Amino acid sequence: QVQVVESGGGLVQPGGSLRLSCVASGSISGSIFEISHMGWYRQAPGKERELVALITHGGHANYKDSVEGRFTISRDPDKDTAIFLQMNSLKPEDTALYYCKAITVARDYWGKGTLVTVSP
Repeated sequence: QVQVVESGGGLVQPGGSLRLSCVASGSISGSIFEISHMGWYRQAPGKERELVALITHGGHANYKDSVEGRFTISRDPDKDTAIFLQMNSLKPEDTALYYCKAITVARDYWGKGTLVTVSP
């Protein structure tokens, strides 16, 4: 069973930075439960969950337009199923519950989220 755990959220002032971490365990290499891509999503109060950034197994990254240039997704070089989201120049509109998703052939696995609040 794949499990996903996020950490690193918190309260930060506008213009500040945070680094989120996500660790997925239980990936089975060579099976339909092998984790390939991983991504960060967020959900603000009263809004739909949206994709923030996605990184493929090969390291290619895609970003939501509004975070391009401010956020950077990366993989842990020492653990293939761990990723980070470096968030710089944070804005109040970045306030949301941030979720990590691990993608396998069988299904997607979600963490419980970590809260990011950007406020003076």
